[in-house]
Amino acid sequence: MNQPPDVEALVKQLLAGATPEEGRALLDGLLSGQVSSIFEKLHTDQAPTLRAAPADVRGFRVRLDLLGAKPPVWRRLDLPGDLTLPQVHDVVQAAMGWTDSHLHRFRTGSGVRSPYFVTSFDIDEGDDGLLEDEVRLDQLLAAKGDSLWYDYDFGDGWDHVLTVEKVLEEPPPTACCIGGRMTCPPEDCGGIGGYEELAAWVRGGYDETLLPGAFDNGADAREWLPMDWHPDHFDVNESNLALTAALAMPVAVIGELAELLGKRGGRLLREVLSSPLSHGPTDVSEDEAARLTESYRLLLEVVGDGVALTSAGYLPPALVEQFAEGAGITGWWIGKANREDLTPPVAAARETARALGLVAVRKGRLMPTAAGVRAHQDPQALLQHIAGRLPLGTKEFDRQAGWMALAVIASGAPAEDWHETISELLADLGWRTNGDPYSPPTAHSPTLAVLDNLAGATRTGWRLTGTDLAVSATSRRVIRSR
Repeated sequence: MNQPPDVEALVKQLLAGATPEEGRALLDGLLSGQVSSIFEKLHTDQAPTLRAAPADVRGFRVRLDLLGAKPPVWRRLDLPGDLTLPQVHDVVQAAMGWTDSHLHRFRTGSGVRSPYFVTSFDIDEGDDGLLEDEVRLDQLLAAKGDSLWYDYDFGDGWDHVLTVEKVLEEPPPTACCIGGRMTCPPEDCGGIGGYEELAAWVRGGYDETLLPGAFDNGADAREWLPMDWHPDHFDVNESNLALTAALAMPVAVIGELAELLGKRGGRLLREVLSSPLSHGPTDVSEDEAARLTESYRLLLEVVGDGVALTSAGYLPPALVEQFAEGAGITGWWIGKANREDLTPPVAAARETARALGLVAVRKGRLMPTAAGVRAHQDPQALLQHIAGRLPLGTKEFDRQAGWMALAVIASGAPAEDWHETISELLADLGWRTNGDPYSPPTAHSPTLAVLDNLAGATRTGWRLTGTDLAVSATSRRVIRSR
């Protein structure tokens, strides 16, 4: 229930310094009901009250409840008092099972007009207020019974409250979950009402008579639901694994990737960059550099000092065959592999070499660039040149997709998971296919094409598996060097 404003205090605020004429005008407005919005504004604009940060950090055992959920959806958490509000946000998201796909807000009272903290997103939108970033949990909570409210997804309206059950004299080393009940609702299910319909349908064995009205049929609904979602499921170990991933420190990155990491919806990216291999080495041996750059060195060898292109702008058939044979394409490609326009792997290798600044077309001839001439006999120099040009592209999507590809591969993710994880990262950043909110974007980018090539896709028919540690190290070199 909303807390009523302190009318007497608000009237005093309005009357302070007012002339008699202004006072009479205020009274007339009150009697006519024309100034209620002023009271609302004054009440809304109250700043949150902060305690001084204590010298000795304590911990809190709190119960986190999703308001309005029946049966209750809750978690019991032990938290260090010096967590900042953005860290508490990460804790709530991970412990509950949300995906950090929407805006959030912390407030200090139960009413929706209670004092609240603004986020970086609010500041970017021109809002004023007390920024949450440097506010500590123990500046808001101090004793048993103290509460802090957390709102998530202003469309579905998921409101939570954290209530102190016990003050811990010795703070836990990190946030941990020690109990709970029920899984959290699926994202974008329509709020408590939509969640209750979904829960009843799942508990009822997917009975068509209980199917929520938002879906055309049961198959559509089951495809939309998260895999194995059941409202009564809760596993404390799963919550703690999620907390560990959410609070892990990501590897230090700078430039565009650092900006993307700081964006709303960057939680999955943070998890990827926090993986152990993301902190791994960036060195590549001579032999590995030679293996990774093989197809580009072969293309430079085929091009030589320059080669005349056909009238249509393609490599001559004999050179297409030579490259396809040497790069391993002939072994799996269906066809003669002697025409560039009919052999996409050859065309892709040439296009990525051009984008990397290794070859260029001049007066109808494909020529090596100065960088290509310098590096094609030196695998380490060539690999360094390639790393220095990544990510490729000038369009926003190509660059962001390139950074996501580099982050995923730097984390040591197996090749068979690259596309799905990159697509999920891009969706977290707000990208969709043709504006469809339920259609994740493609993972394809010029950068991923280069990384595929380095990993030997021309020899495997683009069917890469496992983790290539040398490609992973090269990707780390890129994301940690600028």
